[in-house]
Amino acid sequence: MTDSKYFTTTKKGEIFELKAELNSDKKEKKKEAVKKVIASMTVGKDVSALFPDVVNCMQTDNLELKKLVYLYLMNYAKSQPDMAIMAVNTFVKDCEDPNPLIRALAVRTMGCIRVDKITEYLCEPLRKCLKDEDPYVRKTAAVCVAKLHDINAQLVEDQGFLDTLKDLISDSNPMVVANAVAALSEIAESHPSSNLLDLNPQSINKLLTALNECTEWGQIFILDCLANYMPKDDREAQSICERVTPRLSHANSAVVLSAVKVLMKFMEMLSKDLDYYGTLLKKLAPPLVTLLSAEPELQYVALRNINLIVQKRPEILKHEMKVFFVKYNDPIYVKLEKLDIMIRLASQANIAQVLAELKEYATEVDVDFVRKAVRAIGRCAIKVEQSAERCVSTLLDLIQTKVNYVVQEAIVVIKDIFRKYPNKYESVIATLCENLDSLDEPEARAAMIWIVGEYAERIDNADELLESFLEGFHDESTQVQLQLLTAIVKLFLKKPTETQELVQQVLSLATQDSDNPDLRDRGYIYWRLLSTDPVAAKEVVLAEKPLISEETDLIEPTLLDELICYIGTLASVYHKPPSAFVEGSRGVVHKSLPPRTGSSESAESPEAAPSAGQAAEQPAVIPAQGDLLGDLLNLDLGPPVSGPPLAASSVQMGAVDLLGGGLDSLMGGGGGFAAPGPAVPASMGAPLGSGLGDLFDLTGGVGTLSGSYVAPKSVWLPAMKAKGLEISGTFSRQVGSISMDLVLTNKALQVMSDFAIQFNRNSFGLAPAAPLQVHAPLAPNQSVEISLPLNTVGSVMKMDPLNNLQVAVKNNIDVFYFSTLYPLHILFVEDGKMERQMFLATWKDIPNENEAQFQIKDCSLSADAVSSKLQGSNIFTIAKRNVEGQDMLYQSLKLTNGIWVLAELRIQPNNPTFTVRPLPLAVPVPLACPGAGRTVPVGSPLQQRGGSRGGAERSQPPEVPWLSRGARCSPLSLSPSSLTFWGAGGERRC
Repeated sequence: MTDSKYFTTTKKGEIFELKAELNSDKKEKKKEAVKKVIASMTVGKDVSALFPDVVNCMQTDNLELKKLVYLYLMNYAKSQPDMAIMAVNTFVKDCEDPNPLIRALAVRTMGCIRVDKITEYLCEPLRKCLKDEDPYVRKTAAVCVAKLHDINAQLVEDQGFLDTLKDLISDSNPMVVANAVAALSEIAESHPSSNLLDLNPQSINKLLTALNECTEWGQIFILDCLANYMPKDDREAQSICERVTPRLSHANSAVVLSAVKVLMKFMEMLSKDLDYYGTLLKKLAPPLVTLLSAEPELQYVALRNINLIVQKRPEILKHEMKVFFVKYNDPIYVKLEKLDIMIRLASQANIAQVLAELKEYATEVDVDFVRKAVRAIGRCAIKVEQSAERCVSTLLDLIQTKVNYVVQEAIVVIKDIFRKYPNKYESVIATLCENLDSLDEPEARAAMIWIVGEYAERIDNADELLESFLEGFHDESTQVQLQLLTAIVKLFLKKPTETQELVQQVLSLATQDSDNPDLRDRGYIYWRLLSTDPVAAKEVVLAEKPLISEETDLIEPTLLDELICYIGTLASVYHKPPSAFVEGSRGVVHKSLPPRTGSSESAESPEAAPSAGQAAEQPAVIPAQGDLLGDLLNLDLGPPVSGPPLAASSVQMGAVDLLGGGLDSLMGGGGGFAAPGPAVPASMGAPLGSGLGDLFDLTGGVGTLSGSYVAPKSVWLPAMKAKGLEISGTFSRQVGSISMDLVLTNKALQVMSDFAIQFNRNSFGLAPAAPLQVHAPLAPNQSVEISLPLNTVGSVMKMDPLNNLQVAVKNNIDVFYFSTLYPLHILFVEDGKMERQMFLATWKDIPNENEAQFQIKDCSLSADAVSSKLQGSNIFTIAKRNVEGQDMLYQSLKLTNGIWVLAELRIQPNNPTFTVRPLPLAVPVPLACPGAGRTVPVGSPLQQRGGSRGGAERSQPPEVPWLSRGARCSPLSLSPSSLTFWGAGGERRC
């Protein structure tokens, strides 16, 4: 009799009977009892009360019984941790058993028991098993390390198990190698920053050797690991491809897809001129075709992966169109996926074959499939221009069938064909109008209305047709209402005398009788356009429309490259990156294909491959439009301002506390007088505007004609966030003019045009001084460099951080938003050199609480070199002294809003750390007083009324006032203080 008998018992009081049987002296009776316990546990009965009795059965030589007891332990150890410790001694003993199966079983079970109290006892047995003479024990122990790491990562690192695991990659047994790779990959996924899989040509060679001998799942682990490796050149990439190619003929579809992933990734590094490149393309097709002969579920997974491959490299399957033809017994999900791939592979060479097939599909009984087939005919017309006439003819034949849903889908796709090929196929409009009454779906009705409005001058009774739709205006869907409003306005502009009443009727319905805000707004816009400037209305409403793109549903290129790296995983089925659907604490590493051989983006290029440090400090992209505040018509993206808003007309810019947050955010320090953290750039990767360290060229910037520091360009808006538009740039100041130096790159598949830019209100009133001039449309994979002049006459609003700039960029696709930080020194004006006597008078009048101190590190320049370099950025040296071996530079600068800052810079010979004490004077030049508008010089009697607060208690300085002042300064490194504003009457403005 089979073991199924254990699952049929329904006796009561069974626990007591089992307890007695478990404590029996007869081995067979004990084994039967354990089987009954496991059966009860499997069907959901609580048998945890038998825990001590089952644990007592561990002391046995019978392997089957030991397995059953271990299975019970794994299930109940978590709920009975104190009792589970009783089994530890047996585990330790079993790890030294002569039988390798028992040793492996013991270490596997200990790894599966997720109880902290047991893990510390697991270390020693695990260490022995990792170096066991039997490969079965070693491969089991390798997986156990990954399980233990998941429970207690620190313990695994302290015990040195990770190093032992790395050593197992060089093991002589291929299955041990595969399990070691699997364990390291698992650990690396949960700790993306760790460099556990430090692959090199030698270790790759060992993995490729093991690939031929291990099991199919071992091969998948090794292939996935190979896919994460970056060959040093195309020769190494070709060598790996040659050794991986035999895996394409494997019987397991998962092995085939993993091999395809490796080959697709490394093909990026091969030149298309190589003979091997063409050979590899031919070898990839047969295994992909073979996958389509499996069960429907596997077919679907294969088709989703093939969809990605065809988008990346259509040439691989361009001769295999017939395998994607739909079979009568295919499930609907397979049919639709095949249909999609057929369109992607459609070309002039096979379009006749494809159209004949699609026409056949359009007569099927499955409504969803028929709709997709009709849409596919329209997509063929748009993709292959030579086939457009044949496609239109096929669609007309389908319309003649008078099948309602076929007619409606045909009208929708014919509208797209009109958009793609204007003034070419309008002769079919009469046939479309005949079917007007049968249209009941919103999309089809909207398409028909668009056609009537667009070609109203060719349709004699266009007004009657549109009026028939107007009768039930409020019952229509929003899509139809919007389209009807636009179509009637078009008709009015083309035939104004005949349709004046009709347009007034639709505008009244849209603006007065509708609750839909979109419809109402569009109605008001049209009404005002027509009533104020009919010529402008004609230019707007009847403007030439851009041609629709060939493939509107292609995956965005950067996302496609990432998905290619995930072939054979759920990401390739969902067509989404793992970060979009994997939840949890584990970090998801974004993968990408290697740069193509001979492409302009080399691996060494800082723009093509920014370092991890730079990536972390990229400015954040402003969230989607729905999350933004303000009027989007003005592109006013300002965050909410705490407190009542300031009226720009009544308060001068200089008198507003724009620097209320102090220089902290600009120079890298915290608020107040706390000791700074990383207050100034200590490495080469300092972010833009991170502090005065940039002015010493510590970040590898470039100089301009005037010697001012310019930070290297960084990516402000990644292509993934902006539908293929990538924006990188920097800021510069040359000869008194501020400019934003931009690089616009089109990484999408369609042409970009009609660029415009606008800034949100910001702390210093930065605004574009001219429109964004992109003189020619930006083609795919093309870049253009633009220098946009800026001024400081824009609207002012305090930002956090102070030098934050929010930008909106518009093109023909959409409006995109991002924020970046501009460097403070672009605001330093050329007339910032204060007279020596005025400097002396002003220095002593600055309140003590305005003083701060911080350090600039890793700057090995002399005092003269520093003075010269800073002068290039409009920071002027007023005086220089040498005190106790230290060079002390006294400097002044002025911001664009009239605020002065005085500073003392200490430089000690042979010490690369400079000490800076900025003293913000913060007296605006245009003072808010009677006679505002004239300049009040710093140090004048009018101003000195406010300055006496800081200077009255101080004794008059000697001839060299800064020496006594320096002596009073604390040597501690302090972060910059907040600035304080003093008005003409001595009042404090914060």
